[in-house]
Amino acid sequence: VQMPEMDGIEATQRIRDPRSAVPNHRIPIIAMTAHAMQGDREKFLAAGMDDYVSKPVTPQALVEVLEKWLPKEAAQHS
Repeated sequence: VQMPEMDGIEATQRIRDPRSAVPNHRIPIIAMTAHAMQGDREKFLAAGMDDYVSKPVTPQALVEVLEKWLPKEAAQHS
């Protein structure tokens, strides 16, 4: 979520904006952040992100969220 020049919330808003040049406005966006306070997940989802994983990210948590959001045929090839 915290990135130089543009944070994840602003990036998500630009991706979701139908006026932007992004070819797929519904591409899954997963927040990966150390922000794990009450309300953080809801804030990121309200900004247009699809899911949330808090750091430290465990391999199992990453697998679960990727399986949830990757197209089924892509998940079968991994």
